[in-house]
Amino acid sequence: MADFYDILGISKGASAAEIKKGYRKKAIEFHPDKNPGDTTAEEKFKKAAEAYETLSDPQKKSRYDQLGHQAYTSGGGQGFGGGGGGFGGMDMEDIFSQFGDIFGNSSSGGFSGFSGFGGGQRRVKGKDLRIRVSLTLEEAANGVEKKVKVKRKKQAAGVSYKTCSTCKGSGQISRVQNTILGRMQTSAPCTTCGGSGQILDHKPAGADSQGLITDEETVSIKIPAGVESDMRLKVGGKGNEAPGNGVSGDLLVNIEVKPHDELQREGNNLHYDLYVSLPDAVLGTSKEIKTVTGKVRIPIDAGIQSGKILRLRGKGMPSLNGYGTGDLLVHVNVWTPRSLTKEQRDFFESMKTDSHFDPAPEQGDKSFFEKVKDMFS
Repeated sequence: MADFYDILGISKGASAAEIKKGYRKKAIEFHPDKNPGDTTAEEKFKKAAEAYETLSDPQKKSRYDQLGHQAYTSGGGQGFGGGGGGFGGMDMEDIFSQFGDIFGNSSSGGFSGFSGFGGGQRRVKGKDLRIRVSLTLEEAANGVEKKVKVKRKKQAAGVSYKTCSTCKGSGQISRVQNTILGRMQTSAPCTTCGGSGQILDHKPAGADSQGLITDEETVSIKIPAGVESDMRLKVGGKGNEAPGNGVSGDLLVNIEVKPHDELQREGNNLHYDLYVSLPDAVLGTSKEIKTVTGKVRIPIDAGIQSGKILRLRGKGMPSLNGYGTGDLLVHVNVWTPRSLTKEQRDFFESMKTDSHFDPAPEQGDKSFFEKVKDMFS
């Protein structure tokens, strides 16, 4: 497996300038504008960006040299996007935005540091939209598909755009400045077109200054089993559209799981308070209880004690990452009547001297504090 030095075609003793030069050479060679549709070239372009991101940072380079390629990319270092070994989900636009200046004074290839795919234009992204979706605990446990109405901006029918005359369609304005270090070139988004490389040519009636209209659309959201409140899901491309050849923003979905009437959630485990009468606790019975997948009937042993916890394995919440399912913990509470008839009171008065009613905890019976400790261990 090639290490970062091999990827950039440089030696391990390379200087900062040589590292930058090596990356620039590889980036131009495998740039997507130069290799349209070539997935192999795109992958090499990403690997070169990953190598440069590490080797151009003195601290990361030192750690990389210390750990070696395999250990660093397996998680021992702080790789691209905050984790070792890879881009952590960053796309091509992220790479251009982070390392765009590497192409700033390129005279070969004609690539803009903020270019997208095709023509060297920067593809402006529309604004992300945010909504909140409420779920029942059962929906969160089993997964659900929700259809929501979203008002989003779209390009109006009949709208047309033309190349921006200020930036000639590049979306960038370059400036050359004389500094004590020599002539330096900087680039900034074009203020005329906002960096899209295009301006409005024909605006249909009802459209705004960017040629967009607000339209209501029904969006289907697939929510996986195991989600929790305050989690955020992303529906790609369902935010506002961008003018011209831009890309749509995303729809960010904030999850809210509504409280359940009978079940309490603790991570992937659920808790249920079961109340049984004194006769049922003495004689034993069976009870039907509610779970997130339907009702189940469980046995109540004769002589069960208040505070007993019955564990129903696999009846809790599924793990969002697919690592099994939690349990349902049934907390038994023996209900003591608050009022008695004369006959009932006489019966219990007569039982005061009966040894069967004397507390006799067994050695295996756990105290309240031990039960709480077990719950959180």
